[in-house]
Amino acid sequence: MTSENVTGVETGEATEPQSAKAVDDRLIDELVSRAQAEGLQLTGEGGLLQQLTKRLLESALEGEITDHLGYDKHDPAGKNGGNSRNGTRAKTVLTDVGPVEISVPRDRDGSFEPKIVAKRQKRLSGVDEMVISLSAKGLTTGEVQAHLAEVYGAEVSRQTISTITDKVMDGMAEWQNRPLDPGRFPLIVATQQ
Repeated sequence: MTSENVTGVETGEATEPQSAKAVDDRLIDELVSRAQAEGLQLTGEGGLLQQLTKRLLESALEGEITDHLGYDKHDPAGKNGGNSRNGTRAKTVLTDVGPVEISVPRDRDGSFEPKIVAKRQKRLSGVDEMVISLSAKGLTTGEVQAHLAEVYGAEVSRQTISTITDKVMDGMAEWQNRPLDPGRFPLIVATQQ
């Protein structure tokens, strides 16, 4: 333990309570400093943001399976209790910081349905929003594909980009063609008849 890690309580000195914001800022500064000192990039393949995203997603998934099963990992309460943990499976999800490979926990009876990264989900929502935004700005599927590869290191097929934009366009068309409520829009409905 270094002297930097020793708190006033451990040394017997009185200390002032620190705000959570100050602790968070120090933690972030330390992470960035350590990453830079070790030559780790902040962004890009294998960068700090990808590693943090991986850890965050995996921790959230562990929390979800713990809630689902009703006991913590390695807790004796789960022994011979019916459903239990059954290892993990690897999954790559496309995130705003690029592709991230995560380990998704499984249960023996297959009833675990993760929420943070659902079964068969390949992309976290930010990527869909980015594709829609770039398409709305007039970029072709090839240009969107090149942008995602260049900026995020993410390999997204033109077909996937088309599928995302088609879903949005279908939803927009459905919304535009919905029947209007005559009580809310009497003049518009009267002119349509």
